[in-house]
Amino acid sequence: MSDTKGPSARRRRTTIPGGGGAGSVKQANGTKGHDAGGKPPQNPAGVKAAAPEVSKQHASHNGNVGREEAGEKQQQSRNSPRKQSSAVEDINDRLSCHVLQESLLSSASGYSNYRGILNWCVVMLVLSNARLFLENIIKYGILVDPIQVVSLFLKDPYSWPAACLIIASNLFILTALYVERRLAVGMISETTGRILHIFNLIFMLTFSSATVLSVTSMTPVGGVFSLGIYTVLFLKLYSYQDANRWCREIRQAKAKSLTRSYSCPDVQQSNGSAVHSLVSYPGNLTHRDMYYFVFAPTLCYQLNFPRSPRIRKRFLIRRLFEMLFLMQLLVGLIQQWMVPTIQNSMKPFREMDFSRMVERLLKLAVPNHLIWLIFFYWFFHSSMNFVAELLQFGDREFYRDWWNSETVTYFWANWNIPVHKWCLRHFYKPMLKRGTNKFLAQTAVFLVSAFLHEYLVSVPLKMFRLWAFMGMMAQVPLAWFVGRYLNGNYGNAAVWLSLIIGQPIAVLMYFHDYYVIHHGSTK
Repeated sequence: MSDTKGPSARRRRTTIPGGGGAGSVKQANGTKGHDAGGKPPQNPAGVKAAAPEVSKQHASHNGNVGREEAGEKQQQSRNSPRKQSSAVEDINDRLSCHVLQESLLSSASGYSNYRGILNWCVVMLVLSNARLFLENIIKYGILVDPIQVVSLFLKDPYSWPAACLIIASNLFILTALYVERRLAVGMISETTGRILHIFNLIFMLTFSSATVLSVTSMTPVGGVFSLGIYTVLFLKLYSYQDANRWCREIRQAKAKSLTRSYSCPDVQQSNGSAVHSLVSYPGNLTHRDMYYFVFAPTLCYQLNFPRSPRIRKRFLIRRLFEMLFLMQLLVGLIQQWMVPTIQNSMKPFREMDFSRMVERLLKLAVPNHLIWLIFFYWFFHSSMNFVAELLQFGDREFYRDWWNSETVTYFWANWNIPVHKWCLRHFYKPMLKRGTNKFLAQTAVFLVSAFLHEYLVSVPLKMFRLWAFMGMMAQVPLAWFVGRYLNGNYGNAAVWLSLIIGQPIAVLMYFHDYYVIHHGSTK
């Protein structure tokens, strides 16, 4: 009977309590045990002595049973449908190793993670420029001179014409404010106010340019700096008078009054944080509001400037460090890299050696473009964020992703957001409302931009070559060509190419002509 029973029956017999030592072992081995009426063992110690042997036999028997069970389960798993299906799939995978797919560098693959290639380009750019920079140092020595930077702004240490010209700009700022105050109370008519504003704006540009041209102690760098500030003020005051005129039109139409500007806040303390109140027109016509707008990093005036809740000191310190470091880097690159290259390019330009001219222009384009990129980051990110943080100015969108531009129009609309907003708000949209064609309106915007570029370059250098004007106006046919015939990466490459060898070349032409006029000798 014991042989016909399964492992479970044998396992149960080995665990009967009170069983004899030897008899129990025999039963565990499948032999016949004691009858129910048999005598029990006389020596209890014998039971204790046999216990280890029983444990060993029991463990051995359990091991055999476990192996038998594992074998049965393995056999069942081999015969299971899931295992068979998995085996078939494994064979199919080994038979078929190809699928329908595109190469990663193909546009149809949809792959877009080229960070490694971008890092490679950056490393190659750094290495190539480092070689050029080292070659420059070996050839010319160390040319960086901090004292020379001061002479770029001042010829005479006792005469500061650029600083005096900038201080004089307060006259035009206060004139615009007082004209608006008179218009708000009805002391002068809208026509008279418009004439006064136009006269004030035109006189700003003519007075500043006449001063730069007539004062002999005005350096080119000082002239560019002062005229740049006057140009910014011109755009700001134009926006100021436009916005206040719209407020009067709304008030006259009995529409909903605009809320008070954040740019003229009454600061109240509430739980340690500044709470800015709002006012309505004409409560914004104050000196504080006016000068906040003058210093704010924007060209478009509005009654409600978004304000950040607090000044972040760490953010402010980082931007200040970037400003100081990048300014020194720009000055060093110009002195060490740009100036010697420009001086060496005089002779082929004067002799009209076209092959050498092209070679020099390409050689100048690399450092010029690098300096332009550093200047962009210094001005539009570090400096403007620094000023915005100090003034708690909330709108920090000073630029967008112009580096991804696939059209020239997208680049000009996104690399300088303050100017783009001004042109859109005060020039482009008003022309469209008057029924002007979109293409003509865009051309007019480029025309105004070309005039301001020429104004900022020709007047400080005291020579008129129209390189900047022609460079800006050339953007109109270039924008049409790129938008019509180039798309995607090709359009983006065309935009980068125009930045590297386009308008920066016109600026280099001015500097070259300036050196030829004032130094004359060839090297």
